[in-house]
Amino acid sequence: MIDSWGVRARVMLVAVLPMLVLAIVLTAFYTRSRVADHEEAYRARGQAFARQLAAASEYALFSGNRDSLQRLAAAMLAEDDVTGVMIVDQNGEYLARSGNLDIALPPPAPPIEASRLFSSPHTLRLIEPVVPSTLELDDGLSGISLGFGPASKPPPMLGAVVVDISRARLDAHRRGLLLTSSVAIVLVLIGSMVLANYMSRGVTAPIRQVATAVERIGRGQFSARVPAIGGGSLRTLADGVNEMAAQLASAHEDMSRQITDATAELRARKDEAERATLSKSRFLAAASHDLRQPMHALGLFIAELSQHSHPPTVRRLVERIAASAGAMENLLDSLLDISRLDADVVHPNIRPFALQPLLDRIAADERPGADARDLELKARPTDAWINSDPVLFERILGNLVGNAVRYTRRGRVLVACRRRGNKLRIEVRDNGVGIAPESHEAIFQEFVQLHNPERSRDKGLGLGLPIVRRLTELLGHHLTLRSCAGHGSVFAVEVPLAEPVEEGSTADTARPPGDLGGLRVALIDDDPLARGSMQSLLSSWGCEVTAAGDMDALVDAVNRGSSPPQLIISDFRLDGSCNGIEVIRSLRAWQGETIPAVLITGDTAAETLRLAQSEGLPLLHKPVRPARLRALLNRLPGQSD
Repeated sequence: MIDSWGVRARVMLVAVLPMLVLAIVLTAFYTRSRVADHEEAYRARGQAFARQLAAASEYALFSGNRDSLQRLAAAMLAEDDVTGVMIVDQNGEYLARSGNLDIALPPPAPPIEASRLFSSPHTLRLIEPVVPSTLELDDGLSGISLGFGPASKPPPMLGAVVVDISRARLDAHRRGLLLTSSVAIVLVLIGSMVLANYMSRGVTAPIRQVATAVERIGRGQFSARVPAIGGGSLRTLADGVNEMAAQLASAHEDMSRQITDATAELRARKDEAERATLSKSRFLAAASHDLRQPMHALGLFIAELSQHSHPPTVRRLVERIAASAGAMENLLDSLLDISRLDADVVHPNIRPFALQPLLDRIAADERPGADARDLELKARPTDAWINSDPVLFERILGNLVGNAVRYTRRGRVLVACRRRGNKLRIEVRDNGVGIAPESHEAIFQEFVQLHNPERSRDKGLGLGLPIVRRLTELLGHHLTLRSCAGHGSVFAVEVPLAEPVEEGSTADTARPPGDLGGLRVALIDDDPLARGSMQSLLSSWGCEVTAAGDMDALVDAVNRGSSPPQLIISDFRLDGSCNGIEVIRSLRAWQGETIPAVLITGDTAAETLRLAQSEGLPLLHKPVRPARLRALLNRLPGQSD
């Protein structure tokens, strides 16, 4: 604790402690000596009283004169501090008694051969024996022993006197001495503290000046200086602090100048980087939109082309073209999924559903890939029901199983479920290449593929696991990974268990794709190629299509027809000042009814997604897959009936 004290406290301690110890020792010695002297004098006085009374009582005891003994006892009470007197015979029976005797002290018990002293907190008791006096007769016969006994035998004891003296005066003297000693110690302590304070001020004042200057320098006030103080070490310390402050001031000025220059340079580079980022974002947005437009048209043309009969050679070419277009669509769809999840526009629909049908669908989708690699793909049967979004959860497990099939060279891929309390742990196990522990976090980043440096398309795009992590976080499920290089991997997702419900409550309410013949569709797209491909595909499905590049042309075309449209399909970005949402609003207001509508766009911005959701419009991103479009069209007319 002393190590944390300041200089002043230590000086005070050094100055006060020795003086205080010395004062206490000397005062204690003096007080003890004085108390001992008083007590010794008190005892001597009491013994004198007892001996005086014993000498005076000798004749009365010898003659048995009790009245005389009582008078002597009463006379002794007149002495100061004597509180009680008792005279007893040689058998211990009292002959005279006066005053108050302390019952806490023992009475005289025969034989009483010598003086005795007893003490209690309030009384000092002295017992003195009474013996007969020996008379020396000058007859020349004193040296002759009479009788037959030895001449040196002591005379018989006549009795004893008891004198009780109050200790009140002695205690008062003791208290007075203690008070005087305490006052002396306090005075010494006060004097020592005053002296120590004076000394500490002389020692610590210069040090405080140095400390204050150093503190100001530490706060950046480099102009602070220590005044000239004292001499010797203190003067050297002050000069050193002042020199340090001057050097720090010079260094601070240089650093401030460098920081100002560096800040200006960083600001210029930041502005340049922001301009470059903005330009890149605009380029990517435009490039994405411009890429999606021809991809959209290409997909629709391929879908329409696939519906016709072709020779085997042409059929193979169409299938390869469709596969290449599908790979590009998968990339764009994955990027779209990432952007939608990051934009926080995906809202899960949590409900109870049976897990086994979902596992069956995933196994059926991934089995061709597993068979091509000669892998055993197995999903253990389960009767569990879980609480989750069935569409999003199927995407999670589908990505995990697809990755396991893709990165397992031989062996098997297993999907297994285990109950853990009110949770169900769904594991996707494989004995593939495995993942080193230091790479467990990296694989959940976009476009990271540890075992695909050549970026082979058949090994995916590096977006599956990032989508899995985002979806599990969105749904509140716990995702874990256990893997090491060369020993396979185990991805596990924990989801809440649910109670089974009636089959009718979980059945899909959407109608299966059916005949779209006769469906009147109003199509708006300012891109002639995309508009033509969409019109051709819809016509091949039996729809009656009225297509135009803007609102006015569509209104003219609808006016020339005989019936209003039953469905509106509009691109979001159109030539002119209006967008697809505004066109749909105008057409609905013109027809005076809420016509089902679909919004199609190549814009993946989060704002576009929010606008479509706020209007309650289904949004399809280019390139639109024909099967997905047909399923949507099959549902919308049914909802409008």
